[in-house]
Amino acid sequence: MLYYFERISGGEDISRLGVSVSKKVGGAVVRNQVKRVLKEIFRDLEDRVANNYDYVIIARHGLPDFMEKSRHEEVIEMITDLFRRANLIQETD
Repeated sequence: MLYYFERISGGEDISRLGVSVSKKVGGAVVRNQVKRVLKEIFRDLEDRVANNYDYVIIARHGLPDFMEKSRHEEVIEMITDLFRRANLIQETD
């Protein structure tokens, strides 16, 4: 799940990310792993996402299983599609 908020205050022209992973997702190790992967993917997408927004990704309980069973590229595509569906990503040719 993705929430995004436009920053009204001036200043930095960069995007920020917050990641929320509930205890329902798994133990501390699993939660931290999910956060690390999501932050890594966001860093790779950062130059393509709309600037001056704050983003919050909320991980759901099925995400660790999906990440374990899928290739890393499929996880990247899932997160990219999340931003694409919200019209927050610029496509590169």
